[in-house]
Amino acid sequence: MANTKVLFVCLGNICRSPLAEAAFRKAAEEAGLEVEVDSAGTADYHVGEPPDPRSIEEAQRQGIDIRAFRGRQLAAEDFHEFDFILGMDKSNMQNIAQRDPGDGKAKVAMLLDLVPGQNGREVGDPYYGGADGFRQTWAEVQAGANALVAVLIDRNG
Repeated sequence: MANTKVLFVCLGNICRSPLAEAAFRKAAEEAGLEVEVDSAGTADYHVGEPPDPRSIEEAQRQGIDIRAFRGRQLAAEDFHEFDFILGMDKSNMQNIAQRDPGDGKAKVAMLLDLVPGQNGREVGDPYYGGADGFRQTWAEVQAGANALVAVLIDRNG
């Protein structure tokens, strides 16, 4: 079976979506899944920039180096390229829907919708807070990443 391709999306692609990408890469690798993973923002505020230093720090706490990640903006072709496009909150989901060309293959959902009992729950934006917010974001995106790994293992039987 072809590699599953997953895109994580937040507003600026410097806090939540890079952490979700990192968490899913790690979870998929540990599960032995062949995946391709990326992250993007719905806005173009941070195109070409590295993740927020607090995201880099939190990822390093988890043993993951995301310093080479660079922000990019969600594009119409992503809906054709990826199997899953996972947004972090309702506002992201509205922005994703506005960019959706309508003829792509991607399953679009909010990340925490994949976690049993978390349907409709948003991954909080830690940007305006401190390190604690980034730890909380890690816990949320890690739960989403683990849930997605379970879905993929189940799907691939």
